[in-house]
Amino acid sequence: MGEPPSSTASTKEPILNIRKHLSKPSWSVKSLLPTPAQTAAQPPVSSQQLRHLLRLSALPPPRDAAEEAKMLETLASQLYFVQEIQKVDTTGVEPLRALRDESLESEKANQVTLASLREALGQEEVVGEHYKRIRRNEDQAIVADNPKGWKPLDHAERKAGKFFVVDSGTTPPV
Repeated sequence: MGEPPSSTASTKEPILNIRKHLSKPSWSVKSLLPTPAQTAAQPPVSSQQLRHLLRLSALPPPRDAAEEAKMLETLASQLYFVQEIQKVDTTGVEPLRALRDESLESEKANQVTLASLREALGQEEVVGEHYKRIRRNEDQAIVADNPKGWKPLDHAERKAGKFFVVDSGTTPPV
């Protein structure tokens, strides 16, 4: 039997080609942003529409005309960007369902084990005398779902129970 072929000779060439290919960018994100002429050609977003979007997003209105003009310019640029992305041919591309880490470390960390089941079952208690049912201890469940000390409703201007309140106003939809 002969010696196996050297792996260094066969793997070095593709690496050099990859480095050569990646040394020069083939396109720029700037190509997805509008030029001033393209921005002018777009149908303008009205001041009324901007204020309606800000209100729906629970964001403060612009303080002055200059800030409003800047917001309108940014919004027009973002709309152009989205329209350019929508032009990409996605025929035959399966939709992405989730962004997640699929590495071995992540799979091991998220693996259901006997210890994790014991922990989850330890948060439950059986209630009822005639018809027994399982109830999860809510205090522990809430702590597990939220990062330590994070209370999102503390930042809301207005709230109703466990929900944020956003005024829709009387402005017609965009």
